[in-house]
Amino acid sequence: MMLQALPWLAASYLLGAIPTSYLVARAFGGIDLRTVGSRNLGATNLYRVMGWKYAVPVGLFDVAKGAIPVWIFGPRVPEIPFFPVLCGAMAVIGHVFSVFVRFRGGKGVATAAGVIAGLAPWAFLVVAVIWVVVVRVTGYVSLGSVIGASLFPLADWLLQPGRRTPINLGMDLLLAGFIVWKHRANLERLVKGTEHRFGKRGKDPGTAATPAQ
Repeated sequence: MMLQALPWLAASYLLGAIPTSYLVARAFGGIDLRTVGSRNLGATNLYRVMGWKYAVPVGLFDVAKGAIPVWIFGPRVPEIPFFPVLCGAMAVIGHVFSVFVRFRGGKGVATAAGVIAGLAPWAFLVVAVIWVVVVRVTGYVSLGSVIGASLFPLADWLLQPGRRTPINLGMDLLLAGFIVWKHRANLERLVKGTEHRFGKRGKDPGTAATPAQ
């Protein structure tokens, strides 16, 4: 069974590990995204540096990197009931710790959103609405991501009766905890009042879109 599962877990990781933001910034701006803005390889930093034109398709692709392993790779090993969750988790790990860019990556929010959409679409809709409202009201993407991730296990438990098992709840809590942990620096800046607000392109120190030397 494990021999059957390993190739799909590896495929999930490698798909998640495609450094979309890094590749787009390099190809269309000659920029190493690891050296500008927040130095994070995610769509939000790409937006700050290069704008919506590049950030939106990258964000959508990052979501797909989480959904595809759940929808396509997960059902390949039906003997493991929670295998789609494992595939989704590997995609998130790949996005955050990409083998293609020296194990750097993004915060995993968009890819985790794809995983959630594949596993629990109703919970995903609720979390997405919460994320939009928090970001719209406060201007902080990080705060929306932390609150959305924290509420996902509860939303999944209440809205997806078929997923009410200890294993699924445990995986939900691990995923949520991982996303919150990845935002620990953002939370520190929020407390200090120094966190970047969404929508300020090139306004924060180090966000100028200049090629890496």
